[in-house]
Amino acid sequence: MKNLFRLAIGLAFLFALIVSCLYLPAIINSGFSLRLPLYAQDKLKEALFYQKLENKVVQCQLCPRICVIPNGKRGFCGVRENRNGVLYSLVYAKPVAIHIDPIEKKPLFHFLPGSTAFSIATAGCNLRCKFCQNWEISQRKPEEVEYIYLEPEDLIKKVKESGSPTIAYTYTEPTIFYEYMLETAKLAKEQGIKNIMHSAGYINEEPLRQLSKYLDAANIDLKGFTNDFYAKMSEATLEPVLKSLKILKEEGVHLEITNLILSGYNDDKDSITKMCLWIKENLGADTPLHFSRAFPMYKLNTINPTPVETLERARQIALDCGLKYVYIGNVAGNPAENTYCPKCKKVIIERRGIFLVSKVNIIDGKCKFCGEKIEGIWH
Repeated sequence: MKNLFRLAIGLAFLFALIVSCLYLPAIINSGFSLRLPLYAQDKLKEALFYQKLENKVVQCQLCPRICVIPNGKRGFCGVRENRNGVLYSLVYAKPVAIHIDPIEKKPLFHFLPGSTAFSIATAGCNLRCKFCQNWEISQRKPEEVEYIYLEPEDLIKKVKESGSPTIAYTYTEPTIFYEYMLETAKLAKEQGIKNIMHSAGYINEEPLRQLSKYLDAANIDLKGFTNDFYAKMSEATLEPVLKSLKILKEEGVHLEITNLILSGYNDDKDSITKMCLWIKENLGADTPLHFSRAFPMYKLNTINPTPVETLERARQIALDCGLKYVYIGNVAGNPAENTYCPKCKKVIIERRGIFLVSKVNIIDGKCKFCGEKIEGIWH
């Protein structure tokens, strides 16, 4: 009898666990009540930046792919669908991930150090990176991933409840949930909340310039520095990303760059040197650059983690090219996680462990020790 009772209890627990896995999206509560509505009605949002063609065909003009989409079909990203000659976003107000992260995780090292970012993402992406770290949501169709329905107005309320000074559009590719991001960013700006974006930068000029009016900062993944790398590893091209970087700089958005180094793919000295010189000449020597360690992931699940020596060599190349702020990421405790004054060389932001800021020696945007102006947004 006791065994039957235990079996019943075990089955009940297993049932409850299965139900929770099926119906609760992957969200970190982070100490405050989200109380979000699950699976609201399928409310669609007409997409921005597209052109109507003949026979109910449309051409999406949001990103460089310029997809021509027949009636009933979707673009490359999988989240923009043509319904009877009207292009709709299938992910508007449907985040699949909501977390409160340290700002350093974006990574942004010169933007409100030690603060948090209320971070969101929807399903989908307009790239096909073989090394994607969030492929479970970025490489899925909207109907394949659980989501929560959250209109921009309600999202802003949650951000304010969290106490985070910033909202981050991140994890997947914010370009593909452009309408949701843009409307949220407008409301955030009105409420004094800062907007940041972590993106691959694969977006056309007009939508990027419109979005930039509301962006405070961006970290762009510059995945490599050859078209061959982009074509083989991401099914994309390099030039549109470089153009996006220059546009963000022109628009006055605080800009940082991440380069995920994959051993044997984009770690050669020549391409790293060319990339660093391009950054210096086109964006400025004070543009923070993060060299990030890669681990086996997605379709590159048999590679070895990037050797720390490779990252340190890349950092030295960048410094020799004249870049002032060069970091090593995904290597806890490495001294290159700290920010050093380019003039007196003292530590002006000390970081320990994973995304923990232990000391900030910057006063009014200047080095506490020598008075050198330090690029960034500090308050």
